[in-house]
Amino acid sequence: MSGAVTEFSLTVDQLRDYEFVVKFDKPTVADLITDEGPPLGNDAGPSPSRLLAAAVGNCLAASLLFACRKAGVPAASIHAGVKMRIVRNENRRLRVGGIEVTLDPGIAAGFLEKARGPRSVFEDFCTVTQSIRDGVAIDVKVKGIDGE
Repeated sequence: MSGAVTEFSLTVDQLRDYEFVVKFDKPTVADLITDEGPPLGNDAGPSPSRLLAAAVGNCLAASLLFACRKAGVPAASIHAGVKMRIVRNENRRLRVGGIEVTLDPGIAAGFLEKARGPRSVFEDFCTVTQSIRDGVAIDVKVKGIDGE
């Protein structure tokens, strides 16, 4: 991969128990409360797994919209339905086992043939989905433990 095109930062701070506040690096974006569901948390906000599912669905919907607009295919209000499957790995740890996304762009019957072009390419432009499919390098440092 080549060098960074853009870069951003955000912070995640614990409020209480498994409830955290996510602060984005844009003053126009509101803070976001996240939480785990019971028995760990209190469902005060979406869990990290739900945020990942939302990111995949949102990115695919936006990529499809962009591809349709570029091809001159009018899409109505796009709806994305996302289903995430959580499984246990061989060590009994919870992992994302799969994500199913169904997109409904509301394309009129007269444009369905023309929509085959955007359908064939839009997934490749989805930053989040393709990054997950390809695997993302994640560097983790723990202050005080890792010599940081």
